[in-house]
Amino acid sequence: MTELSINGVNKTHDGDPAMPLLWFIRDEVGLTGTKFGCGVAQCGACTVHLDGNAVRACVTPVAAAAGKNVVTIENAITDKVGAAVQASWRKLDVVQCGYCQSGQMMSAVALLTRNKTPNDADIDAAMSGNVCRCATYVRIRAAIHDAAKALA
Repeated sequence: MTELSINGVNKTHDGDPAMPLLWFIRDEVGLTGTKFGCGVAQCGACTVHLDGNAVRACVTPVAAAAGKNVVTIENAITDKVGAAVQASWRKLDVVQCGYCQSGQMMSAVALLTRNKTPNDADIDAAMSGNVCRCATYVRIRAAIHDAAKALA
């Protein structure tokens, strides 16, 4: 049995501890904001925070989250940094198809939580594991800069 916290709510997983965290979040907890993209940690659509660090839920086993706090997009946008990121995403109309954006936003929140004034290189490095098939990268970078200014 694996015990973990999802968005501040204690949860128990009685199944295979090697099951990807993504499937636990989506299928057992019922939070569908975290998306399945590639299944091999290459696209970032499944990004969540594990004790504050951005991780790929598609390759993170539930056992790795035991005793830790998992934050999904549903909760990340409720704090100060997450709210600023969401507001900037809307203000600058970042989203095109939207499929990757929860993962993009989770990586952006993790970046701005640890680096309040990122430069372009910081942003590019932090976001390098997130792929956007619609190529909204320029708007994503602009939105991160906008959120940083709003948080200053």
